[in-house]
Amino acid sequence: MTRQIVDVNGVRIGEGFVFIAGPCAVEDEALTLEIACAVRAAGAAILRGGAFKPRTSPYSFQGLAEEGLKILQKAGRAAGLPVVTEVMDSRRHAELVHRYADMLQLGSRNMHNTPLLRELGRMRKPVLLKRGMSASLEEWLQAAEIVRAGGNEAIVLCERGVRTFETHTKNTLDLGGAVLARERVPYPVIVDPSHATGRSELVGPMSLAAAAAGVDGLMIEVHPRPDRALSDKEQQITPRMFARISAGVRELLGGMAAEPALARP
Repeated sequence: MTRQIVDVNGVRIGEGFVFIAGPCAVEDEALTLEIACAVRAAGAAILRGGAFKPRTSPYSFQGLAEEGLKILQKAGRAAGLPVVTEVMDSRRHAELVHRYADMLQLGSRNMHNTPLLRELGRMRKPVLLKRGMSASLEEWLQAAEIVRAGGNEAIVLCERGVRTFETHTKNTLDLGGAVLARERVPYPVIVDPSHATGRSELVGPMSLAAAAAGVDGLMIEVHPRPDRALSDKEQQITPRMFARISAGVRELLGGMAAEPALARP
């Protein structure tokens, strides 16, 4: 099976180990720019940040919507990073997010949203497809095929943990499923240890484990002051912690993660 390379405005996911990093949610312009520059300096190749936040509680911070998209795009351009952000609705959000983002993220809650999957297939922009929190491996891969059937093969799969009986972590990271997904389909597969664990102290160890397992990259939530973050403060790490994780992964892979365009032998 020939491995597929997904080009996100010059960043080639699947050709080397790629870091995607940034805040859970875009909160304001100055903070987003600070984070963008910090993660770029530490080795990130793509900036992440949520403008529309599908929170469990309707009273939690829901994101800045289009203003957040503008801030994210501006910060990404200033730092020299393409940006990825979540699309939540095929009618109201898809075209809007398409206008600002370099990559379109379909989150865990929407993995089963067939109309949205089809819309992202039509859009011909790279798609980051997160595994549903209760989705089987087969369901996850079939969701990717719905996007592909629409004509868009620029797909990156993201394992972000599944819901189990365990309560000590936010979810249960299924590294075995991530490796199997990479063996079964040609798309790059990355891991999100932030959502998979929900605990900042576990992001580093799970990042190293994912890199050792042979995935194509990591997606990590970074905030300079996690205790003040407006969403998911327990799982966000500081830029300094991200830099240590990035350096540890590079050391583990023998320098393979030094640049996003470096190919594995």
